[in-house]
Amino acid sequence: MSAPPLPEAFGNYALGDFVEVVSPAAISWLPQTTGWAWLGVALLLLALHRGWRALHHWYLNRYRREAVARLRQLDIDAAGAELVAEINKLLKLTAMIAYSREQVASLYGSQWADFLNRQCPSAPFSTEQRQLLATGAYQPSPLEPATGRALVDASLSWIREHLENGNA
Repeated sequence: MSAPPLPEAFGNYALGDFVEVVSPAAISWLPQTTGWAWLGVALLLLALHRGWRALHHWYLNRYRREAVARLRQLDIDAAGAELVAEINKLLKLTAMIAYSREQVASLYGSQWADFLNRQCPSAPFSTEQRQLLATGAYQPSPLEPATGRALVDASLSWIREHLENGNA
């Protein structure tokens, strides 16, 4: 069964001569004046410069990330002298990257521990920890796990916060 045919005059006969309104063309989002173009270029250059500086800073601090990763792999429950020697070795390697070899390589004992504390805005190593860094590797005394954790935490703090060549 099919639908009946539609009449010739279909719909509202009053709208027979009605003409639809045509929408205007879409408005362009591109800047219409050169000032906006210059501003866009300046903002793009600023964003590229900031991105480059952030990438450069990230690249220059790769030694810190490596030192933190190695420090976290240390066995804190190891014998006292071995843990202190490993921490000292790691701190010395990190310091020789951040500072000149001539400035760091000859330091030992209390000079070494004092140097580490001078390189941070706030001294991360306590008097006991400085004594451990200065002489702990040479004294095979057992180390309490809490003392070992505190030394590792202070070392992590130094690695993250030390100033490179006295600069921020």
